[in-house]
Amino acid sequence: MKKVINKILEILIHKAYPQFKRRKGYASYGLIFKRFFVMQKIVGFNREVPWPVHFTSVIKGWEMIEKGICSDPGDNNGIYINANGGLKLGNNVNIGSSSSLTTVNHDKYDHRKQGRKKGIVIGNNVWIGVNCSIVAGITIGDNVTIGAGCTIRQDIPSNTVVVGKSDSLELIPKREYEWDCTKEELM
Repeated sequence: MKKVINKILEILIHKAYPQFKRRKGYASYGLIFKRFFVMQKIVGFNREVPWPVHFTSVIKGWEMIEKGICSDPGDNNGIYINANGGLKLGNNVNIGSSSSLTTVNHDKYDHRKQGRKKGIVIGNNVWIGVNCSIVAGITIGDNVTIGAGCTIRQDIPSNTVVVGKSDSLELIPKREYEWDCTKEELM
């Protein structure tokens, strides 16, 4: 009976979330159903988004998001994403709780208009810590770890750890990432 229920949940999850691509063992289909499906697809928080999004997260302009595998923007609680300016996420991008990604800004001389800076590009194997803010016009390279509470207002090169200081960001070199999610069997 348990196998039948799991198979039904697998079919339901993949039908409801056509862009959900995670490695096997990431979570059970039952957990995905409880954590995301009920509030998202039945109650209606972020209903139209084709991947799991936590009910406390807000995703605006989801149609402008291009994402790789093992990347589900908004799957942690309290994430705010305004993707109307275009958001590109590589494979294996994780966004910590209460973070915000804003791909458009206001014109500084007329707040009714959008500014010129648009879009955010984030490479493969990127971890964005809790309470981070990433503003429009930014490119983040591959294999980057961004520490909690950082505000990213400048491009970040590949193979970097970013640590927030009281008055600046410190960029620390990092060795290559070891896991390749593209070689995993997906759920």
